[in-house]
Amino acid sequence: MATGGKGATRWTAEAVRVLDLLNSLGTTIFRQLVWQKAADLTFAQSQVLFYVAEHPACHMGDVAKAFGVTLPAVTHIVDRLEQKELLVRGDHPADRRIYVLELTRTGKALAEELQALRVRGLERVLARMSVDNRRRLVVGLEALVDAAPQTPDVEAKPVGAGRGKR
Repeated sequence: MATGGKGATRWTAEAVRVLDLLNSLGTTIFRQLVWQKAADLTFAQSQVLFYVAEHPACHMGDVAKAFGVTLPAVTHIVDRLEQKELLVRGDHPADRRIYVLELTRTGKALAEELQALRVRGLERVLARMSVDNRRRLVVGLEALVDAAPQTPDVEAKPVGAGRGKR
């Protein structure tokens, strides 16, 4: 890895370009599809909805850690999802300080429908690419994901451990 001079600029530019491309992809495909189906669901709310669908009975602190946000930020999103009757917050059977999150029947159905929309949308995009480009995309993304755990973790902010329900 370059540590100074032109090499450092090159790596920074590559990192910025990859982030820009990933954000652009998310904006053009996933966000539009989610918002088309659920106009009153924010992108952050949809991400929490997907997370809880994939991790039933997770704790609010788990969600905060997964997205690298504070517990109050997650609480705000969970409040909105509860108001929309897509998610319920229940007490943990062994620890009253912890909230357990579950999707409602409506929330599960919406998460499944939105996931199907995301997959179909990406299938349409991939269909416009050559087989070789699709293969290279998968190989490149796999390499990016494989390299990610080797990156030093950024120091996470505390999510309010020991202060009320999580």
